[in-house]
Amino acid sequence: MVESIVVPAREGRAVLVNVGERVRIVDLDGQQVGDLFVFAADDVAEYASAEHTRVALSRLFPAVGEPFLTNRRRPIATFIEDRSPGFHDMLCAACDSTRYAQLGVIGWHASCQENLLGAMVALGHRDIEVPQPINLFMRVPVLSDGRLAWEPAATAPGDSVTLRAEIDAIVVLSACPQDLTPINGPGPTALAIELLDRA
Repeated sequence: MVESIVVPAREGRAVLVNVGERVRIVDLDGQQVGDLFVFAADDVAEYASAEHTRVALSRLFPAVGEPFLTNRRRPIATFIEDRSPGFHDMLCAACDSTRYAQLGVIGWHASCQENLLGAMVALGHRDIEVPQPINLFMRVPVLSDGRLAWEPAATAPGDSVTLRAEIDAIVVLSACPQDLTPINGPGPTALAIELLDRA
């Protein structure tokens, strides 16, 4: 491992990853969802797109060995290892201030959208699209009648997934602040971004 970056509970972090390099996302304490965003380093108008990935792979949820595609339909990262129970979501939008207001929050609440925007501003990118994230460790099964169930993440401390960059990319991870639905178990905790090598 070259470097480990802790993403504190309810916060987000961004890291530059070169083509061919591997990134491991670790759930440090268990039952924590991570909203993952990946942007092309040379043009942040191109980004990992859950909707384009679903169409290309004909599946609702990601599988090891398969790529995540961008909104321009080219691979940006490949899912190469899953050391978790295997629940990951590609259906749900990032939480934002409107979502929390709808859940009854009065005033400010941390959100994955705000975490994404803050992390990208720190790298000098002030005007970006907010894509639908790849929601790592998030357990939202589709029920037989088409409804979604909101289940606590099934991860244990140290569970992880590993991706390989297919182009130079900016990887952004938000330790989801959601505390009004059960997806983060007893409450939000920290994640880590581990850079495994330098190509």
